[in-house]
Amino acid sequence: MGYRTLKQAVTDLEKTGQLLRIKQPIEPNLLAGAIQRRVYQAQGPALLFSNLAGCSFPAVANLFGTMERTRFLFRDSLRSVETLIKLKLDPKQLLKQPSNLLRAPAAALHLLPKKVRNAPVLLQQTSLAELPQIKSWPDDGGAFITLPQVYTESPANPGLRSSNLGMYRVQISGNEYQPDDEVGLHYQLHRGIGVHHREALALGRPLRVNIFVGGPPALTVAAVMPLPEGMPELAFAGLLGGHRIPLVNGPGDLPMPAEADFVICGTIDPRVTKPEGPFGDHLGYYSLTHDFPLIKVEAVFHRPDAIWPFTTVGRPPQEDTSFGAFIHELTDALIPDVLPGVKAVHAVDATGVHPLLLAIGSERYTPYAQLDQPQELLTQANAILGQGQLSLAKYLLISAENDNPRLDIQDIPAFFAHLLERVDWRRDLHFQTNTTIDTLDYSGEGLNRGSKLVIAAVGPARRQLPLKIPENLRLPDGFSNPRLALPGLLLVEGPACASHHPGADLDIERLCSHLDRENPLNEFPLILIVDDSEFCAAALNNWLWVAFTRSNPAADIYGVGSATRAKHWGCAGALIIDARIKQHHAPPLIDDPQIERQVDALGASGGPLHGII
Repeated sequence: MGYRTLKQAVTDLEKTGQLLRIKQPIEPNLLAGAIQRRVYQAQGPALLFSNLAGCSFPAVANLFGTMERTRFLFRDSLRSVETLIKLKLDPKQLLKQPSNLLRAPAAALHLLPKKVRNAPVLLQQTSLAELPQIKSWPDDGGAFITLPQVYTESPANPGLRSSNLGMYRVQISGNEYQPDDEVGLHYQLHRGIGVHHREALALGRPLRVNIFVGGPPALTVAAVMPLPEGMPELAFAGLLGGHRIPLVNGPGDLPMPAEADFVICGTIDPRVTKPEGPFGDHLGYYSLTHDFPLIKVEAVFHRPDAIWPFTTVGRPPQEDTSFGAFIHELTDALIPDVLPGVKAVHAVDATGVHPLLLAIGSERYTPYAQLDQPQELLTQANAILGQGQLSLAKYLLISAENDNPRLDIQDIPAFFAHLLERVDWRRDLHFQTNTTIDTLDYSGEGLNRGSKLVIAAVGPARRQLPLKIPENLRLPDGFSNPRLALPGLLLVEGPACASHHPGADLDIERLCSHLDRENPLNEFPLILIVDDSEFCAAALNNWLWVAFTRSNPAADIYGVGSATRAKHWGCAGALIIDARIKQHHAPPLIDDPQIERQVDALGASGGPLHGII
């Protein structure tokens, strides 16, 4: 039941026509990653590179490239996972469906890893230099492991119950790292490994780390699951994989999966950091070079038939989009249980997940009175922003189910229309300033530093949204090319941002002065100032990406007729978001034209990708 090794999964996918084996030599520097991205965009098969140039290990990519393939990989255990989730929500399900009595205990047994003495992963050793040196983007600082499973335990209270398995960035070459001796470890805010790292600092001793690569596919998914504290990721991997995960002790007695393909063992010296990056990341920009912890490598183990799994990330959608969608399927039913009153949450993938959350809540505080402003929605918004990785959200837009029970949170245009019809910019903007944001988000004032904005709207519609741009529209000098993004949402090209003055940009303030209350543009409740309005208007995902990755709420939001009352900022006219590129922003990811031509050639007649891309 379920795959016990990565090789079993690869063999099954090839047998069922869901994997393509590429036998010709492929360069791991840029080309392999570019192939994976193009095949993913075409929703093509998984890819087995059996002849990576300069490397003796085969590599598999795009394993989770479609939702259908991801569900296929876990087809034997999904019903068991769903059963346990239903029982968590409603124990009476045992009485309603007696068959659950048989399925639930067997599934729960898989939560317990088992210790073994012998392990395929310990049979052979190699070096960092012999691993696939996959570099995905032209300006990456070196080769990275893109699907690592980084395992640590609490130094103060070791053991599985206080363990963490997370997918953190691991740089295996480049920069100042000593070849074959050091790797860089980049982890972001609100990650479990940070607690262990802090404990090691307090104790003044190194933190032991094992980095798993490969193994049963359930391990990869478990490493990115937002699990509640107290539930080890290795336990969830057993549940999802349909079998107990066999563990063997490695150096320092830190466990490793017996069926992993590779394990890198080492220690973090909590006092030492080195520059890590740049790296093309999932917001669609490079994350820049910063000092991060490094791991002193003691050994690199691998099984005899090891396969190296990898992916590439970049502007969404990418393969990690499938991870997010699959996790959403598994956990969506738990949202009301974890966040009382919240009906649904949608982390918008097109923005890189963390920059924009949509939510539907409920208003139950005063059912005896007509509601004229958000009440419980604000309580629920605070709860959302206090929940694990949801706390990294930069913009949170929340509406009340009471106003439209049929509103679909996955229908982004409908959600924006619902909110823009009801929002009162004088009342419904709630800022958090000088706070933390996603480590990979460079729209703020420094690494991990920025602001958040909650927009909460309730009640009946207060306006009709304009469906076309007014004729004979006059804009101030430097502003041009207005385009309609959605009803009520206007895109305007602004002058290039020569210098950034947070909250006091002279060009944007000049626009606000121009748009007095009688100006027809004030019929648009939301105006985005962008560098290229035609690009933004061409697709929903384009303006979503630009608007929410290139703006920091407290610094880049303006309004017509703005005022501050009792320290609450709002505006009487249109809300304006400055989503232009600023000097402090990270550069966007751009494909290498020469590499793209090589991919095109592989897709030509006679090439291995013909008919796929």
